[in-house]
Amino acid sequence: MNKKRPLLLPRQERMLQQVGEQFKLARLRRKLSAEQVSERANIGTSTLWRIEKGDPGVAIGNYFQVLIALGLNQDILKLASDDELGRKIQDAGLISKKRAPKKGDS
Repeated sequence: MNKKRPLLLPRQERMLQQVGEQFKLARLRRKLSAEQVSERANIGTSTLWRIEKGDPGVAIGNYFQVLIALGLNQDILKLASDDELGRKIQDAGLISKKRAPKKGDS
């Protein structure tokens, strides 16, 4: 069975690699081995290494399991929380309602 690797642009691949590096640094700051984190996250060590390299083929659930193992699970709530572009698009589509005429105006 041949799994398809998600197609990412080079810039997106670099971003994912940066995320992987941040996971690795968080683990090292806590003085935890790859074996300890993978055991706590209930994933294989090779999966953890793939996460730390920014492999786009790793399921997001595994990333979340590592966040939990590192005590950073609340960080997932920060994803897309400041959706500036989305708010601008939403605001542009809002139509302001016309006010009803005041009493006495005809």
